[in-house]
Amino acid sequence: MPERRTVALVTLGCARNEVDSEELAGRLEADGWALVEDAADADVAVVNTCGFVDAAKKDSVDALLEANDLKGHGRTQAVVAVGCMAERYGKDLAEALPEADGVLGFDDYADISDRLQTILNGGIHASHTPRDRRRLLPISPAERQDSAASVALPGHGPAEEAAAAAPADLPEGLAPASGPRAPLRRRLDGAPVASVKLASGCDRRCSFCAIPSFRGSFISRRPSDVLNETRWLAEQGVKEIMLVSENNTSYGKDLGDIRLLESLLPELADVDGIERVRVSYLQPAEMRPGLIDVLTSTPKIAPYFDLSFQHSAPDVLRAMRRFGDTDRFLELLDTIRSKAPQAGVRSNFIVGFPGETAADLAELERFLNGARLDAIGVFGYSDEEGTEAATYENKLDEDVVAERLARVSRLAEELVSQRAEERVGETVSVLVESVDPVEGVYGRGAHQAPETDGQVLLTSDKGLSVGRIVEAKVVGTEGVDLVAEPLDGSLAGSEEAGR
Repeated sequence: MPERRTVALVTLGCARNEVDSEELAGRLEADGWALVEDAADADVAVVNTCGFVDAAKKDSVDALLEANDLKGHGRTQAVVAVGCMAERYGKDLAEALPEADGVLGFDDYADISDRLQTILNGGIHASHTPRDRRRLLPISPAERQDSAASVALPGHGPAEEAAAAAPADLPEGLAPASGPRAPLRRRLDGAPVASVKLASGCDRRCSFCAIPSFRGSFISRRPSDVLNETRWLAEQGVKEIMLVSENNTSYGKDLGDIRLLESLLPELADVDGIERVRVSYLQPAEMRPGLIDVLTSTPKIAPYFDLSFQHSAPDVLRAMRRFGDTDRFLELLDTIRSKAPQAGVRSNFIVGFPGETAADLAELERFLNGARLDAIGVFGYSDEEGTEAATYENKLDEDVVAERLARVSRLAEELVSQRAEERVGETVSVLVESVDPVEGVYGRGAHQAPETDGQVLLTSDKGLSVGRIVEAKVVGTEGVDLVAEPLDGSLAGSEEAGR
């Protein structure tokens, strides 16, 4: 029997990219490829790139160059770029980075095995020509679902004819294509948390963001597909799912029910084996009372609000093509905390936006001081090609942007540390994610999303294992991180469950 072809997937960027990589892994394994963790052990290294901001693009290029350095020194024969940066730049990326043996767009995902085999055999697959993916679906959301079968939508699975041709006998641990748009998926790690896509694309037209042009218009996955994938993940040992998309508050609008998320969440929480459901990527201007109620009162739904504020000065927000102001945002947070005082809230902000005045910056600082956010990301503005903001006048000098970035970052670091200290004395439900005799036991509370919001160090490892949820009392802080003491009853439950 010939040796199996091997492939490694290197993933950069957001949780949505992680889901895409697991879909690619599922497709490849179903077609006979062996998945390996280390690119040095792979015939082909596939780098799933990020194309959102300059720093992410640089990281993607560095990863491609690092994988290319393996060629000629081991097994690696080819390096292939996929993902947002590959989709966004296509041929231009291929010309600028000849070290990549292939640059594949989203339309290549359904045939990823054939594409990689062609490249591995020394053939050339033409790099795709970028196009505005917003034009691939009807303008009206209500008309998109019927048209979506003919459009490549990463995370939604194959079109009907491709799903019908999926292998009948799939390798153990591979998600079955159980519906016309259910993706093949292979987990790439054994973590007790996994992301699930609710939708793809975005209909918002924020003036600083290019994502809709290469991710396309907003289209929801059907609730049955989301539920089936969640059930499969639970069978794989996942305890927490995080719902991701470019904008979860719009979920269901193209299915005829803008409140579909409110009815889906309790169903996801009822899936056997799932202990926590987290929703990310929420738009403040689209938050509604019913959604807040479900997020703050449904068992197993984390009272967690990843709200994309971006700024709070009205003039800056209008220039960004966004809505709201400091007082409205603070009122929203008051509403949330009146229903769930321990709710977690995180957000990202852009400073130095074209036309931002000293008064605008002071207004943002007023909001940050009053918001009591658990996690804050701060970015300095830079032009993104193809965006409206890149054409704006009144741009600030780079040194001014850098100074404002440093100033607000210092404030943010101080504020999230203060917020962590406010949690001393609280009881938190911690999902254990790592147990190490030297490093200790770490996990996350309901107010902490993976990789972005800090973590909890537990003071005891007695009876604990990865995937357990333990009740613990916060006794200290380390910056944004918490130190918590497991409660006796919770430890006893863990010991009993481990027998």
